[in-house]
Amino acid sequence: MAIGSLLFVGNATVLLRLGGFTVLTDPNFLHRGEFAYLGYGLVTRRLTEPAIALDSLPPLDVVVLSHLHGDHFDRRASRGLDRTTPIVTTPHAARRLIRRGFRSSAPLSPWTAWESTRGNETLRVTAVPGQHGPAVVHRLLPPVMGSVVDLLVDGDRAFRLYISGDTLHRPWLGEIAERFDGIDAALVHLGGTRVLGVLVTMDGKQGADLVELIRPSTVYPVHYDDYRAFKSPLAAFTAEASRRGIGGVQELRRGQTVPLSPAVSNQK
Repeated sequence: MAIGSLLFVGNATVLLRLGGFTVLTDPNFLHRGEFAYLGYGLVTRRLTEPAIALDSLPPLDVVVLSHLHGDHFDRRASRGLDRTTPIVTTPHAARRLIRRGFRSSAPLSPWTAWESTRGNETLRVTAVPGQHGPAVVHRLLPPVMGSVVDLLVDGDRAFRLYISGDTLHRPWLGEIAERFDGIDAALVHLGGTRVLGVLVTMDGKQGADLVELIRPSTVYPVHYDDYRAFKSPLAAFTAEASRRGIGGVQELRRGQTVPLSPAVSNQK
């Protein structure tokens, strides 16, 4: 039975309905042809339109932000989002957002959590590690977090979603699966993004490596064709997943809404 839904807006932006909660991830509402700013004078042009406009969003309970890059939190989001909405993100991003007036920003270090309860439902967002590029480059990029989003009903877990954030595959990310069993679905950030020739987000092979490590029941690939900086197409990931026999991969069209249900194997 569905306990919510996912609307794919584009890039890494999705609108989640989980029980009575409404969650937005990585708000990116730039239009086709506009530039996202990546720091150090680097920019990348958007190639697609978001499926919905920022002013069409419903009231939000929380924004989950993996990191503060222009293709994840852009100038339209900075101007248009309600500044009272909690933004769960890295300490680095929270400090900067608070200075912009988003005073409900909640900084999370790895393995710490933010919660909201309404009636018999609780939404819990736990920050998990990520690494945005090779070690020497990672230190020049904004810190990134993955997240595990749990919906609890009467204290029991009803649904669990893993969001990779802009991480590369690293073997030590296996601790996520050790701490959080029974992941119903995963949003996996792909694209093979290259900055000055250096890989800073997962390509098809790395994405498949991470999925094998985390073992979600359903995989929703995102963040793969919206910007010029992306060099690895979605087909590279789906072909690799097929070659390895990875099941549960569901491609999303911008504007598509899919129901979210717990995996049969994870239901009590």
